[in-house]
Amino acid sequence: MSMQELYKKYDQLLEYLKSLESVAVAFSSGVDSTFLLYAAKEALGDKAIAVTASSCSFPGRELKEAKDYCREHGIEQIIVKTEELKIEGFAQNPKNRCYFCKRELFKQFLAVANERGMKEVVEGSNLDDNGDYRPGLIAIAELNIKSPLRTIGFTKAEIRALSKQFGLHTWEKQSFACLSTRFPYGEEITEEKLRMIDKAEQLLIDLGFKQLRVRIHGNMARIELEPSEFGRFMEDKIRLRVHEEFKKIGFDYIALDLLGYRTGSMNETLSAEERKVQ
Repeated sequence: MSMQELYKKYDQLLEYLKSLESVAVAFSSGVDSTFLLYAAKEALGDKAIAVTASSCSFPGRELKEAKDYCREHGIEQIIVKTEELKIEGFAQNPKNRCYFCKRELFKQFLAVANERGMKEVVEGSNLDDNGDYRPGLIAIAELNIKSPLRTIGFTKAEIRALSKQFGLHTWEKQSFACLSTRFPYGEEITEEKLRMIDKAEQLLIDLGFKQLRVRIHGNMARIELEPSEFGRFMEDKIRLRVHEEFKKIGFDYIALDLLGYRTGSMNETLSAEERKVQ
């Protein structure tokens, strides 16, 4: 799609947002939610606010980035303190864990929107999100949360392309998902292990790696990187430092996934029937 066509699609997004009259944007500082908040601000001005969750599964660096963006762009932001581990059934990490979390989270966002007089809550899932097992989208639909980027038909690549044109620093930011997605289904999620994952991923980010995940399997860390970065990772000074630091964090074993980074790799153990979201 040409840039001219993308700008036309963006104009459709602005018109759609204007039709909502006022919105609270679920804002995580990721690629999609930053783009959506940027558009909402352009379309609605002060009738667009940001709501951001703060929890043990949301890294401090992401929260700081969200706060910085809202401050720099003059956007009112409400921080909602959430405690996912207290949601019944969440810590046991069932296959529909994301459903319970999203439902509780967006109920709180709806309450904030109501208090602030915002007519709608919007979130940033895009067209590409339709292709994976995402039970959280069911909760979003049940609560009548609007998904403007999916409604207009934006893909991740299109969002990145326009974000670059608009000067948004997130245009080349790594895709991010809540730290709870690093656990195999059925393995208990604990605050201690969430901290371990956060520290491990921060180390890799500090070493200059871009798109990555640290998946946890008991006390083993399975590192997913872009295959193009395997060579650099295997340099002795990097490989040995990662091993040493991960051991300090609390991992007994550290492994590099040979397939590399991919979204939803924990869903690979699900059968086709289990992937069907009812």
